[in-house]
Amino acid sequence: MDSEGTEKKTLLAFLAAQRASVLAIVDGLAPQALTTSVLPSGWTPLGLIEHLGHAERHWFQEIVTGAAEPLPWPDDHAPLTTPREPQVVFAFYDDQCRRSDAVIARTPLSARPQGRHPEPLGDEFGDLRGIIMHVVEETARHAGHLDIARELLDGRTGLGPR
Repeated sequence: MDSEGTEKKTLLAFLAAQRASVLAIVDGLAPQALTTSVLPSGWTPLGLIEHLGHAERHWFQEIVTGAAEPLPWPDDHAPLTTPREPQVVFAFYDDQCRRSDAVIARTPLSARPQGRHPEPLGDEFGDLRGIIMHVVEETARHAGHLDIARELLDGRTGLGPR
């Protein structure tokens, strides 16, 4: 395997680990708990999972490739909440992660994005490598948010594989 292949494999492993952590943290939460906000900002665990699906779609489809298929629903609800059922949101997240992995597999790490993210982050990510790192960072950050929410919801801590 060449150095690009090795680096891509490593980046994908970190991204997969963070995705797995997110799902492990919310595993076992009842539908009511998934849609319960425990913080003044009002976000819900399920809304955050949907947000992560949108982030995958945005960064790897809209930004890396320059286009994404239209969403199957309007996105007109309060930020980081969702009116959708858990199975719909988890399927959406899974689908977006698979689409992201496909984009990563066929795109060189040094490839310049075809789309443009609005400022202030617009100039920060000049290639696929930086975008993958950003999504790892965003997913990890939100995994921490979910850790806190889970503890507040049912007292469980230390969830997730890492």
